[in-house]
Parts: sequence; C-alpha cells; structure tokens
Amino acid sequence: MNWEWLEGHEVLLYWLGALSLISFLAGILIIPILVARMDSRYFVRDVSFRTSAKRGLGHWIKRVGKNALGGALLFAGFVMLFVPGQGILTILIGLTLVDFPGKTQIQRKLVQIKPVQRSLNWMRLRKGKEKLIFP
Repeated sequence: MNWEWLEGHEVLLYWLGALSLISFLAGILIIPILVARMDSRYFVRDVSFRTSAKRGLGHWIKRVGKNALGGALLFAGFVMLFVPGQGILTILIGLTLVDFPGKTQIQRKLVQIKPVQRSLNWMRLRKGKEKLIFP
C-alpha cells in the first residue's frame, strides 16, 4: 500500500471518517422512524400513479423535498455499503421516497431478502407497530 498517498491526503481521510460516522448515526436515528411510519401493506399494495395538472405549489414543494430526502438516503445507503451502517435498509427507505419508473419492482426484490424482512419488522415491533406484509 502506498502510505505516502495516505499521508498526503489526511484531510480527505478525516472528512471520509466524519461522513461515515454521520451517515451511521443518521441511519440509526432516521431509518427506524421512517420504517415505523410505513403502512403495513406498503409492499403488497397496488400502485397506480395519478398525476393531475391541478395540483398546487405546496404539493410540488412536498414532492421535491420527498425526492431530495430519498436521493440523500440513497446516496448515504450506497456509502454505507462500504462503511459501517445499514446500507441495504437505507437504500430501501430511500427508494420508498423517490419517484421513478420501476421503483416497485426494485423494492419488492429487496424485501424478498429474509434478513431485510427481519430487520424491518424488528424496527416496527420496537415502535409498537404491526409487522409489514411482504409479497
């Protein structure tokens, strides 16, 4: 390994360490809240998108904010695949917030993983919510 490169990039390594710690702590705090707020039938419900041109400014601000938070969680989840944290769960929650074609199929693939199901339901039970229903 090239130790000279590491010595020359100490500031970068400190920032990466701080980002890792922040994303880990945010995942521990935010993910259980979002999982507890999900409808228990979220992953089995029929999804049909309705769009209307008569939606107000508030709707669009909320939608942009939801997508921005989802994008941030997707990014953080990707980072957590390589650093300590709940990467897959964070990616799954990020996917629930963003709007894009094919989202439902990707989510259903991820929740077919048994450890993901156990983790999601464990978080819900700790908050006094009923278990999620999986496809």
